[in-house]
Amino acid sequence: MKELTTAPPQSIFQQRRSGVLLSVTALPGSSALSLEADLKADQGAGVEVPNCGFFDSACQFIDWLASGGFSLWQVLPLGPTHADDSPYLCLSSLAGESHFIGLQWLQKNGLLDPQLALFDRCHSAALESAHHHFQQAANGHHWHQDYVLFCAEAQDWLDDFALFMALHQQHKHQAWYEWPSPLRDRHSSALGNAEQQLSNEIAQIKFVQFLFFKQWSEIRDYAKHRGILLFGDMPLFVAHDSADVWANRDYFKLTTEGQPEVVAGVPPDYFSSAGQHWGNPHYSWPNLEQDNFSWWIQRMRVHLKMFDLVRIDHFRGIYSAWEIPATSSTAAGGRWQLAPGEKLLKALHDALPELPLVAEDLGLMEPEIAALRDQFDIPGMAVLQFAFDGNADNPYLPENLKQHSVLYSGTHDNDTSLGWFLGLSEQQQQQVTDYLHCDPKDLPRALLKVALDSLAQLVIMPLQDLLGLGVGHRTNTPGTVGNNWLWRFQWQQLDTDIAEQFMRLNRQSGRC
Repeated sequence: MKELTTAPPQSIFQQRRSGVLLSVTALPGSSALSLEADLKADQGAGVEVPNCGFFDSACQFIDWLASGGFSLWQVLPLGPTHADDSPYLCLSSLAGESHFIGLQWLQKNGLLDPQLALFDRCHSAALESAHHHFQQAANGHHWHQDYVLFCAEAQDWLDDFALFMALHQQHKHQAWYEWPSPLRDRHSSALGNAEQQLSNEIAQIKFVQFLFFKQWSEIRDYAKHRGILLFGDMPLFVAHDSADVWANRDYFKLTTEGQPEVVAGVPPDYFSSAGQHWGNPHYSWPNLEQDNFSWWIQRMRVHLKMFDLVRIDHFRGIYSAWEIPATSSTAAGGRWQLAPGEKLLKALHDALPELPLVAEDLGLMEPEIAALRDQFDIPGMAVLQFAFDGNADNPYLPENLKQHSVLYSGTHDNDTSLGWFLGLSEQQQQQVTDYLHCDPKDLPRALLKVALDSLAQLVIMPLQDLLGLGVGHRTNTPGTVGNNWLWRFQWQQLDTDIAEQFMRLNRQSGRC
């Protein structure tokens, strides 16, 4: 992967900024299907929006951000997902989702026949065709040296991931802990035989990862040229069925059969009497510490090649995390288990100086967690939707914010700000409009203006809030399966009037 200079956190937070939160999957797709859809649209035929090829739209969205006076784009994790499409439970915390790769981009670089791109409906088949073109290119494709370098630089994780995915496909997407024990337990002879048997599949998987990081690198170069920082998201935990756990079992609390001894979640609280049972395996922190947190350093290094700023989701978990017995169906029977957060952050900073982090520190936090965050000068988060409980001491009210913080109108787990407002009681709505000095019809724009005028050095707004969208347009509803991660916008929604309005607001609040 190409090395890109990451802006030090001090420079990112030395000026007032604003940004937009938008999952890559919310971009209009641009794939083989969308190219065919363009033809059908010209003929007046109805077509479905494609769910792949999103990277082809990224630079156009970056242009729109710049035209609105924004200087940051926050995305959700970009890893390969399971069938539920959740970016927070990926098949790898280091690899990229193949469906994001743009076919128009492959065409431009001579790896895809125009006719194939117009008539092939299968994105994965198009990627296979691109690999074939790459292998058969006369005198070698001009990316050949880049590919060799990528495989060498990423070898520490790429070899395991490619074999893991090839085996996953061979076993009809069974989880690794259900594979025959020689493969499950990584016996060297079984792995060697699998590498020979699946050599073609492994080569294809490695090539697709090269394409993912190659196109994202170009997107990041373009964003840098347009003055846009890229803000990534790192889940604290990883999925049980992942290359991370299969290849690094000693770093997780597992039985000899590969099953978790304890799983992650959060305890019962005001929002849920049963708590939240996530199911991720917990880390074996002594084993990670014994290796000087090399796995974590590798993970963060890959993220810093992709992003200018990285949010650690569930930051409190590096201080103490809720451990639930694996046999428990709810989170109620868990306990808090301390983690070596200070040692981990020190190891990360020693290996990666000027580490640009943001802590997801929402909810009730012990003073020790805030002290750990502040010790390493990591900005925390605030959410404006959580501010209006009638308490003048609410830490999320704009007048109570810290300057060194990131203020959100809402996150990917919240309803849109308009949807949230419409779901409040009449009395709660009155509290909000009284505070904002506005009429209900002025929501959510009045809320966004208050956010931009606040003391917080960085303000992030979901695109749905900029577009004034209400119920039915949220990205995710926590604790539910299905109908999540599906929302995406269409280009006609991003008209120049909206960009001009936010350019004025960003200028007025000193954020351009």
